[in-house]
Amino acid sequence: MTAPIPPTPPIPRDIPELPAIPRTHRLLPSTVPAAAVVPPVRRPLAAILRVLIAGTAAAGVAFELRLDSAPRVLSHFAIQADILLAVVMLLSARRAWTARRPLPAALTGAALLYVTITSLTHHVLDTGTASPLVHTVTPVAALLEWLLLTSPGRLRLRHAAMWMAYPCAYLLFLLAAADLFAPAGPLYPFLDPAAHGYRHTLTNALLLGLSFYALAVLLVALDHARPNPIHHRAKTGFRLQPPVG
Repeated sequence: MTAPIPPTPPIPRDIPELPAIPRTHRLLPSTVPAAAVVPPVRRPLAAILRVLIAGTAAAGVAFELRLDSAPRVLSHFAIQADILLAVVMLLSARRAWTARRPLPAALTGAALLYVTITSLTHHVLDTGTASPLVHTVTPVAALLEWLLLTSPGRLRLRHAAMWMAYPCAYLLFLLAAADLFAPAGPLYPFLDPAAHGYRHTLTNALLLGLSFYALAVLLVALDHARPNPIHHRAKTGFRLQPPVG
């Protein structure tokens, strides 16, 4: 004779609530970098092109140094922007050659923005200097490098505010040192307090600052709207973007 089967216990109507997870143990979202899936690769062609851009920027600076005294030439915003671009391009070329991670987007974006500012200011306001290397060739080459050799979507809106620190500091320097450049003529005639007065000059400086910030925001927007020139499709079917050196 078999033993009787014990009755099944009743299922509770309400499942007990799980204890709340403390805030200190809250799970945070995480993203897996592309380098964890697709290893960085050497990009010798990109490295060579960036070295050429750096050489072009350096050649423009050297050409300007032959035309005037070094302190006056190096005081121009365009020359300082070209020096920064040359350094950034050399560092980026080294990283592309050795398959390392790219430079921070805030740094490369700043170099691009500053040479773009100098080019637009020269062609729109006629700054008085006419070196095509500094004001045309180098900015166009930097823009093409950004469009064709870098991944999009790396710039952030906060970068636009960060980039304004240097142009604002330069404008203050230009106003404070106006008397130093007076004997040889102002660096930028439209920012000359002796000729236009401080009120008119400060107004021009404010308009320039707002224009520069608008250009920086536009650069960030374009970075998120432009297509990706470099992409890789893994075997899983997901499109991955490897880090660009």
